[in-house]
Amino acid sequence: MRPVSLASGQFGDLSLDELCVLASRLGYDSLELATHAHFDINQALDDENYINNVKQTLHKNNLKCYAVSAHLAGQCVGDNWDERLNNFAPAAVSGQPGKIREWAVAEMKKTAKAAQKLGVSIVTCFMGSPIWAYWYSFPQTTKEMIDAGYQKIYDLWTPVLDVFDECGVKFALEVHPTEIAFDYYSTEALLKKFNYRPALGLNYDPSHLVWQGVNELTFLRDFADRIYHVHMKDVKLTNNERAGILGSHIEFGDTRRGWNFVSVGHGDVDFDGIIRELNQMGYDGPLSVEWEDSGMEREFGAKEAYEYVRKMNFSPSQTAFDAALKKD
Repeated sequence: MRPVSLASGQFGDLSLDELCVLASRLGYDSLELATHAHFDINQALDDENYINNVKQTLHKNNLKCYAVSAHLAGQCVGDNWDERLNNFAPAAVSGQPGKIREWAVAEMKKTAKAAQKLGVSIVTCFMGSPIWAYWYSFPQTTKEMIDAGYQKIYDLWTPVLDVFDECGVKFALEVHPTEIAFDYYSTEALLKKFNYRPALGLNYDPSHLVWQGVNELTFLRDFADRIYHVHMKDVKLTNNERAGILGSHIEFGDTRRGWNFVSVGHGDVDFDGIIRELNQMGYDGPLSVEWEDSGMEREFGAKEAYEYVRKMNFSPSQTAFDAALKKD
């Protein structure tokens, strides 16, 4: 049975101790520890006692850690700078694009080493994108401009992935708007650019595909050999006659939007189909609840999400349903 994890990033206001107590009480098996909230990679590498303290805190609450997330630092590696990135980087480099990128590259290399030290073999992450602003080709965008963007990501991330290889840790990119890979074909292009390098795989999150109109099961089936980690997150399409899929600059949770992230089971993601695809491909890693629902009380939602995923987390059949009808 696949373990059910809780992604810690959305609980950054709680200490690790507080989050472990909560997650254990709600029934979770494990945590996906966010480096910006509950897993300090610098302490992990510099303080001899830090890793043991983290492990002990998890253990006393009957929890494990199967993945570390480093989404914020990863975004700073590949993005073109604007003031929003200042929120993801240390104050000492705020407003300095080159310094932020330099910090982020170093941070990602250290993340691989810290994950190895924790005994974790997966880091979920973003990569950023220098060409996201070109998603709609006006002013006119040339193929050369797009190719240059993929090349820049390749050049920035190859030295980082070299460290991941040295540490025996896999990098799981969350396909997501604002990333170099945000849908089916951009994911395919990225993997080809890196020559299907084994270190680079995917953190599968169906919620980012469904609102774009990408079939979440086709994506999962076609990229089966690259699925290194799975986020369980839902999205609800409202078919609002006034709102399209681009969000209208309206905040998440506002019911006027054309779509919203919702607690697992409250939206349009085919989780039954996802479990069947995961069974078929032999995925036995964690199902990590990334709880993002601005319209629901958090603890209620995290508990309900755990119960939904646990119930849905069925194993494949070991026999055909019609086997008893066959004769030798």
